[in-house]
Amino acid sequence: MKITYIHHSSFLVEMEQIALLFDYFEGEIPEIRQDQLLIVFASHRHGDHFSPGIFDLAENHPKIWFVLSDDIWRKRVPEEFLCRTSFLGSGEEFSFQKETGEKVPVTVKAFKSTDEGVAFLIEAEGKVLYHAGDLNNWVWEGEPEEYNCRMSEAFHSELLKIAGNHIDVAFMLLDPRQGKDFYLGMDDFMHMVGADIVFPMHFWGDFGVTERFKTLPCAADYAEKIMEIRCQGESFQL
Repeated sequence: MKITYIHHSSFLVEMEQIALLFDYFEGEIPEIRQDQLLIVFASHRHGDHFSPGIFDLAENHPKIWFVLSDDIWRKRVPEEFLCRTSFLGSGEEFSFQKETGEKVPVTVKAFKSTDEGVAFLIEAEGKVLYHAGDLNNWVWEGEPEEYNCRMSEAFHSELLKIAGNHIDVAFMLLDPRQGKDFYLGMDDFMHMVGADIVFPMHFWGDFGVTERFKTLPCAADYAEKIMEIRCQGESFQL
């Protein structure tokens, strides 16, 4: 499995028969083999997670499918691609093999974000991947304590639904805009769910945030599982 960090929360995962592209809105996408099935995910409609430009990928890729959060308006999908688009809401599941007849088995489950849209849990080629979208512990300094408590409770509630799954690779947020609380979502995820390998995302170009996080005492037990991304376009062979 090859994973390339594209930009912000966007990654390309290349497997034997399929390629998965997450939350693309800008950046350079590596060349994808023509014989691979390309599945393009968008976790919600925010401009830093979704762009109608993803549909231009179909011009150069004959085997393509789009899996979008159902908060993305159908009118933003070109009519000719609606037959190759699946919209998922919280709690919904999608079986690629069942819905399309493709021989490659891919299943997707959606979980409710604590912001907009959904997070994705994907099983493909014997591996389980998790892309959080904007499902995070959005605690903000200056917000009322009641708001922050509600946010944490909602986040933990969704994590309990995901817990129990063995996740091979996760893409989880480390957002430096949260100040001293930038690590809460990642730490909660690792203690309540966990994954063999985790790629930080949504760090707004602050590539040093992962190193800062890994030095915190709370990360001591799992720091070796957190990958350090140093630049856009960096690839990891797993």
